Amino acid sequence: MKDDSGGAPVDTWNTIDALWKWLEADQPVGGREGLLLRMLKLSEEVGEVAEAVIGATGQNPRKGVTHTWDDVEAELCDVVITAMVALRSLTPEAREVFGRHLARVAGRSPGT
Repeated sequence: MKDDSGGAPVDTWNTIDALWKWLEADQPVGGREGLLLRMLKLSEEVGEVAEAVIGATGQNPRKGVTHTWDDVEAELCDVVITAMVALRSLTPEAREVFGRHLARVAGRSPGT
């Protein structure tokens, strides 16, 4: 995967580890409560996807069209990144846990 600027390839899990380290070093709330708050961040990000979809389709008659489908893509990416960081917060073996789970899901899906 390459970054948006067309620069060097980005290693997804190394980037997730770096984001996790950055968040761990500067978290205002630690311990179990901090971990739970990190999980709740997912709900916030999913809400932003919903807001972007509603805005892209103009479903709020008071606001009209306020977002683009590019905004929806970006918000979905934020959900994925947040989930990966949350998984890394639960286990240093996040890469392996995710790989095994993805293989199980792919193995039970039609056409794989």
